[in-house]
Amino acid sequence: MTTTAPAARAYRRLSVEERRGQLLGAALRLFAHQAPEDVSLDDVAEAAGVSRPLVYRYFPGGKQQLYETALRSAADELRRCFGEPQAGPPTERLGRVLDRYLAFVDGHDAGFSALLRGGSVAETSRTTAIVDEVRRAAAEQILVHLGAERPGARLRMLVRTWIAAVEAASLIWLDERKQPPAPELRDWLIDHLVALLAASAATDPQTAEAIGGLLELERPDGPVGRLARGVLRMTESAARRR
Repeated sequence: MTTTAPAARAYRRLSVEERRGQLLGAALRLFAHQAPEDVSLDDVAEAAGVSRPLVYRYFPGGKQQLYETALRSAADELRRCFGEPQAGPPTERLGRVLDRYLAFVDGHDAGFSALLRGGSVAETSRTTAIVDEVRRAAAEQILVHLGAERPGARLRMLVRTWIAAVEAASLIWLDERKQPPAPELRDWLIDHLVALLAASAATDPQTAEAIGGLLELERPDGPVGRLARGVLRMTESAARRR
């Protein structure tokens, strides 16, 4: 009786771009959940199922080059989170943007923390520039949805301040084991922006104009209306106590 030998597993040599993509994908998964200094080239090679010299062949600059390439790829993914059609109430658009942003944070927890907290041995002027590009892109998109074609210094500062607050809240959210739930955090961040806009509108005509345009597109039962009713209740309650 004869037995048939099992067929040899088919092997396909990867192209340069495919191999580079494979290594980058392995690095992204590692950097997403570990600080850069905790990831070695051996870790990347093992995760990709290749040898350390092969990693060097595609990334001759070593771990720093691999990290910066992975960071650029993650930054591009994060920048895509901010793209949203200019249709419907602005706060609903912003809600969808924040949903995507928080999903990104959730999926890149330790790596996101290391990236924004700074102090990593892998941090350079190039990595800082990549992060700043994402922040600027986010600010520009928010200003577009506020209908501010030529934003002045105060409105630009307000938006950038809010972005800094979103980053800080995201880091605290990770420290607090992702509590409150992401939808609650999203709504709170939207309320935060609306409150900043309302406060600034009292003394800045351009912000007041942006708020006016936003109100025309908002639903009465949306975040703006909800916040306005809450402030009104607090005002009336304070007036009764006097």
